[in-house]
Amino acid sequence: MASIFTKIINREIPAHIVAENDQFFAFLDISPLQKGHTLVIPKKEVDYIFDVEDELLGEMMVFSKQVAQKIKKVFPCDRIGITVIGLEVPHAHIHLVPISQMADMNFAKEKMTLSQEELADIAKAIREAD
Repeated sequence: MASIFTKIINREIPAHIVAENDQFFAFLDISPLQKGHTLVIPKKEVDYIFDVEDELLGEMMVFSKQVAQKIKKVFPCDRIGITVIGLEVPHAHIHLVPISQMADMNFAKEKMTLSQEELADIAKAIREAD
């Protein structure tokens, strides 16, 4: 059975898309820690990130870097934090989160609630960032 992320890739479930190429997909987290919190996934459904083939994993990091650079242009911060937890959805994914302090990456804290319009505006700003 396809993961929820595969359904997003296949446009069966809507998402606020930030970037896409032949191998990867980046979209906004709908329950973000910070505005701009983005998920990067391979289009190939692999459950565990360290089961992703070496070459594809390296390319995923390069794709993530490109997305992170765009996020940082839209959301001024000290860093784009990166984490892999991988327990929520059985599809390898990387979290990219604009941060200025350690607490900004605390997944135990209450998540933000943003409207669909806010998410659409954020996704557009990231997509269009140079």
